[in-house]
Amino acid sequence: MESNLKIALVGNPNTGKTSLFNQLTGLNQKVGNYPGITVDKKTGTCRLSDTLNAEIIDLPGTYSINATSADEDIVFDTLVNERNPNFPDVVVVVAEVENLKRNLFLYSQIKDLGLPTLLVINMIDQSKRKGIQIDLTLLAKELKTKVIPISARKNIGIDELKKVLLDYKSLNSEPVADISEKVRGFFFEHIKDAFPNYSIYKSWLLITQEEVINFLTPDLQGKIKHFRSWDHKIKHFQHKETIYRYQVLHEILKNTYVVDRTKGTDLRGWLDRILTHKILGYVIFAFALLLIFQSVYAWASIPMDWIDVTFARLADYTQKHLPQGTFTNLLTDGIIPGIGGVLIFIPQIAILFFFVAILEETGYMSRVVFLMDKIMRRFGMSGKSVLPLVSGTACAIPAIMTTRNIESWRERLITILVTPFVTCSARLPVYAILIALIIPEKSFLGIFNLQGLTLLGLYFLGFGAAFSSAALLHAVLKIKNKSFFIIELPNYQLPSLKNLGLTVWDKTKSFVLEAGKIILAISIVLWFLAAHGGKKFKNIEEIVTQNSTSREKNLTPNQLQNQIDAYRLENSYLGNIGKAIEPVIKPLGYDWKIGIALISSFAAREVFVGTLATIYSVGDSSENVNTIKQRMQLEKNDEGKPVFNFASGISLLLFYAFAMQCMGTLAIVKRETNSWKWPLLQLFGMGALAYIVSLIAYQLLK
Repeated sequence: MESNLKIALVGNPNTGKTSLFNQLTGLNQKVGNYPGITVDKKTGTCRLSDTLNAEIIDLPGTYSINATSADEDIVFDTLVNERNPNFPDVVVVVAEVENLKRNLFLYSQIKDLGLPTLLVINMIDQSKRKGIQIDLTLLAKELKTKVIPISARKNIGIDELKKVLLDYKSLNSEPVADISEKVRGFFFEHIKDAFPNYSIYKSWLLITQEEVINFLTPDLQGKIKHFRSWDHKIKHFQHKETIYRYQVLHEILKNTYVVDRTKGTDLRGWLDRILTHKILGYVIFAFALLLIFQSVYAWASIPMDWIDVTFARLADYTQKHLPQGTFTNLLTDGIIPGIGGVLIFIPQIAILFFFVAILEETGYMSRVVFLMDKIMRRFGMSGKSVLPLVSGTACAIPAIMTTRNIESWRERLITILVTPFVTCSARLPVYAILIALIIPEKSFLGIFNLQGLTLLGLYFLGFGAAFSSAALLHAVLKIKNKSFFIIELPNYQLPSLKNLGLTVWDKTKSFVLEAGKIILAISIVLWFLAAHGGKKFKNIEEIVTQNSTSREKNLTPNQLQNQIDAYRLENSYLGNIGKAIEPVIKPLGYDWKIGIALISSFAAREVFVGTLATIYSVGDSSENVNTIKQRMQLEKNDEGKPVFNFASGISLLLFYAFAMQCMGTLAIVKRETNSWKWPLLQLFGMGALAYIVSLIAYQLLK
C-alpha cells in the first residue's frame, strides 16, 4: 500500500510532538538528513484506514515560521515551498495544554498560509491537575478548525485524530489573524502588485526571511532584495504583526481557556526552585553527571569486552579455517577488526543516549540548560554544550552526537571542535602505562598518591584546553550567529519507555551506518600499510629466522614469531613511515618505534600500548601490562639512555592530551558538520598544538 497523503507535524519544542509521531508511526520510521544540512529528518508511515497510508513528517520544533535557526529554515521551506518533496497535504499543529497561547502563535501563522490545518492539544490528561479548563467546542469555532485533545504518551485521542485526518479536505483554510486585514498601507499594496501569484501573507514571509530563498526564481529574488532594503518598515510591521496576533489570541482564549492555579496539585514550582538554585542546582547536576558516567563506565565495560573478545575470536577462527593469503589477511587484520572497532562503541553510545533521553523526557535537561547558559556563553557556547563536554570523558563520539540539540550553528560548531580535548576513556591505557613508567609510587602529604594526582591533572588539563580553545574560537570564528536564548521549562513527567527505546535505536543506528563506514575504510588502509612493504618485506621471515638462529640457538616458536612480527612491522610501509617521520619527532624525545605507535594509534588511542608490545617483541596486546612496562623500561636509545625517561614520558602524555588521535572522532565530526573542512582543522590544529607543547616540555625537562 503506497503512501498518498503527506502530513506535517509542527509545534513548539517540548509540546510532545515526537511522542505523537512515535504513536502514529511506531517502528515504521526512518531518519536521514535534510539535503545539505546535518539536522535530522524523521519520517514515518501511518495507516489511517484499510485503503489509505500517510507519510508523517516530523518537522523540527520551532516557535515561529520567521526562521532564526537551521531548524526553523527547514520548517519554513517545507510549509512555503510547494516544490519541496515534503510539502504537506495537511498540517497538524501540536500544542501543549499549559502553554496554549504561545503555541497558538505558530498555529495562527500556519493558518494564514491557507494550508489545511488541524490543532492537537497534547497532555490533556494533565489539565485538571494543573487547574486548566478548556471549552473545546468554542475554541474550535474561534480558531476555525478541528481541535483534538490528546495525550500522546497515554495513547488518548489518537484514533479520533486519525478519523479527522481521513477527512482533512473538509478542514477550514480561513485565516485566524490575517495580517493583511490589519496592517494595510503603501508597503503592502506594493507587495500585492509585486507577487500576484502569492497571497499577501506568503509574500510577506518571503520578504522577512534573513537568508536567501533558493527555491525562488532570480526575478522574485530580485524583488525580495528590493523590499528588504526597506528594513525599518519591515521591522516595524513585524513588531505590529506579533502584537496583533497575540491580541487576537488573547480575545479567543479569554472565553475558552481558564487557568486557576489554586486548583492545581503539581509540585513543579517547588522542584524548579531547587533544581535551578544558584548553589544547590549545580550540586544536584554534578551528582547526576557522576551517577551517569559511573553507570556508563560500569555497564559498558562488560559488553565492550565481550565485543572485543568475540571479534578477536572471529578473526582467529577465520585465520585458522580459511586458506592463507591476502584476502584472509584482509579479513582477519583489516575488515573484522575494523567492524569490531565500530561496534565496540555501541554500548557506550547506547547507555549514554539512554540517560540523555531520560534527562530530556523528565524535563530536567531544560533546567540544566537554563542553569549553565550564562557560564557557557562566556566561551561562545550555550547551556546545551555542558552535556557534550562532560560526555567526552567517556567517549568523544557519542558526546559530539549530543550537540545536535544546540540550535545555533556557531555554538554547536565550537562545542564539536573543542570536545575532543576532554580526556576520554581511550586515553586511559596510554596514561596508565606512561604514568606508571615515569611517576614514582609515592604519596603527597601522606594521603594523595602522586600517580593518581597526575591522572587527575590530565583530566583538568583536558577541560582547560577545551574551554581555552572555545574562548579562542569565540573570538576568531567569523560565522554569522543567530542565537536567541529561548528556553522552555517543560512539565516534569515520567519517561516513556517507547520514546527511550526509539531514541537509543536511532542514535546508535546513525553512528553505525554513518561514522562506521569511514572508520572501517581507514582501518583497511592502516592494515594495508602494516601488512605490505618493499623488497625487504617479502623475505622477512627467512631473514629473521637466519639472524635469530645465528644469535640465539634456543628460541621458542612463539619467540621466533614475535621477532618476525616485530621485523615485519619495522619494514612495512607503516614502519617506513615511522622511520621517515623520526627526524620530525626526535626533538620530542621519540624514536621511530614510538613514531609507528603514534601512527597506529590514530585508529584508536589505546592501540599505542599494543603496538609497542608488538614492536618490542613481547607478544600481542593481550600480554600482561607489567611485561610491556618492564620492556619499555629497558628500552634504550642510541646513546644508551632510557627511551622512556621523565622528559619523554611527560612529552608523550602531553601529546596524547592535545592531539586528535582518533579516526572515529574525525569520522563523526565529518558526519555532523557535513564537511571535511572542520575535522581536518581539528586534525592539523590539535596536532600542531600537541607538537609544540610536547616539544617545549621535552626540551625544558631533558
